[in-house]
Amino acid sequence: MTGAPRLLYGTAWKEDRTEALTELALRTGFRGIDTANQRRHYFEAGVGRGLAAAYRAGVVTRADVFLQTKFTYRAGQDHRLPYDAAADVGTQVAQSLARSLEHLGTDRVESFVLHGPASAYGWTDEDAAAWAAMRRERDAGRTRWLGVSNVSLRHLREMTAGGGEPPTFVQNRCFARSGWDRQVRAFCAERAIVYQGFSLLTANAEVLRHPLVARIAQHSHVTAAQVVFRFAHAVGMLALTGTTDAEHMRQDLASDAVSLSDDEARAIETIAT
Repeated sequence: MTGAPRLLYGTAWKEDRTEALTELALRTGFRGIDTANQRRHYFEAGVGRGLAAAYRAGVVTRADVFLQTKFTYRAGQDHRLPYDAAADVGTQVAQSLARSLEHLGTDRVESFVLHGPASAYGWTDEDAAAWAAMRRERDAGRTRWLGVSNVSLRHLREMTAGGGEPPTFVQNRCFARSGWDRQVRAFCAERAIVYQGFSLLTANAEVLRHPLVARIAQHSHVTAAQVVFRFAHAVGMLALTGTTDAEHMRQDLASDAVSLSDDEARAIETIAT
């Protein structure tokens, strides 16, 4: 089992609030931070400044924190590239992680993730080259584990065909209407891959309004969001939350205390299918 906490704090789309929100998340009790070297949607240097402020204040030490960042292909970036656009993908992977380590003020991250494959239709030669470069970064000690994000079952099958090295983490946007990404989660469970789910709330507004979730929340005197995060843990998912509200941070972290039976978890798993 990895050393990842049960809940990660996601830092996307926070721009000039990134530093303060990262520090707030750590002060509230988060011990896992998810970011990416993709300036289009993340401000990774701001994450690093939030971490540094928490270290200075004695809130946490570097050893307390699980850090996860990502390599993003050119198509997912804007003009603020973290690597040489003319370089081969292996060089870009190395340059991206080197910049991430500078941003985050560390010599190693816990997890380094491929931020989506090059094609929506399958695992390509470019993906294989990026994955090989990521393995070299892992073998050099600059990350402990590797992951992939925004992948389909086909991507994972092709990636691991013929004995290819599987990821430690798979991170996907998780929709209730697909059984909370049931097929990919099943693939991961069979291979002891940790499934990370994001957009659990924003992608599933209908679940938050569902009578079953409302009844469980009312019975346990908690919020619907806490029920969803408790469900995620019950089915073996490492959940992400990106809330900017301190009280919601505290509630999300307390979700493990929600009472949820096996029957209720199964019902939520099929709630929108």
